[in-house]
Amino acid sequence: MDLKGRDFLKLLDFTSEEITYMLDLAADLKEKKKKGILTEWHKGKNVALIFEKTSTRTRCAFEVAAHDLGMGTTYLDPSGSQIGKKESIADTARVLGSMFEGIEYRGFGQDIVDELAQFAPVPVWNGLTNEFHPTQMLADLLTIREHFGKLEGIKLAYMGDARYNMGNSLMVACAKMGMHFAACTSAKYFPDPSLTEECRRIAARTGASVTLTEDVGEGTKDADVIYTDVWVSMGEPEDVWAERIRELSPYQVNGTAMANAKEGAVFMHCLPAFHDLKTKIGQEMWEKFGIAEMEVTDEVFESEASIVFQEAENRMHTIKAVMAATLGVPEE
Repeated sequence: MDLKGRDFLKLLDFTSEEITYMLDLAADLKEKKKKGILTEWHKGKNVALIFEKTSTRTRCAFEVAAHDLGMGTTYLDPSGSQIGKKESIADTARVLGSMFEGIEYRGFGQDIVDELAQFAPVPVWNGLTNEFHPTQMLADLLTIREHFGKLEGIKLAYMGDARYNMGNSLMVACAKMGMHFAACTSAKYFPDPSLTEECRRIAARTGASVTLTEDVGEGTKDADVIYTDVWVSMGEPEDVWAERIRELSPYQVNGTAMANAKEGAVFMHCLPAFHDLKTKIGQEMWEKFGIAEMEVTDEVFESEASIVFQEAENRMHTIKAVMAATLGVPEE
């Protein structure tokens, strides 16, 4: 399969077969990494990493993956570029596209990364937008496949705020790969209706299903994977914490939710997670609201069912696969 020259903006742009190819490539690259086999397939090339929203996992994953492929990286933090401020997105795309072999963007609206891709003469990769988080999805799918040996037929229950990039992307990923997706949250936090309908049309072809429910018992029943994310996303004001804690606390991933899932179910989280008081925000929420654990309890997070750190590692292997596939994989 040849994906050379393709942009990686959202999973909706790729077929199930193309996604499987990238997962297979990631698994191969992971095995080579563990065995110490070098994969400097793009030595001498360079990529630009635009981060309008900061990150630990995404930045490290892109930098390590690029280095393993033999490439150099230039990191542009929120103050490090003029994108959209003194220079248009189109002009930025053409400038960077003349200097780099690939461009990663992590920031705000999907329209920004789409416009970068429209004008850049090199592949553009979405490191996260408000609407979609496709590199996280590949890591999640690889992790689930490693654990269960398959994707088709797996039920994933997402608990919390499903309106934005994580809820959207998990629903798309499950629909594409023949999995059963359940958004388990208040109706206010359900994914966009038009995207939900598009995913249901995809699911009808792949054998997947899409369920939206406010009932924790229904949403988590027979789930193979229970997934959550922080209740307040990057860029949102701190004053929404009180509202989210009040409205989303019933959808906290705790021992009861895990016990209602299928035997052998796993817990996943894209991180960072507020499961204790060892973070600044966690401490602030304790002082303001008296809550020591938010979207997931420490009991679940630290349990044997939790595979969050395997999931985090797989960010690097799958991002490496995305870059390798879109820049070109050498023939064996």
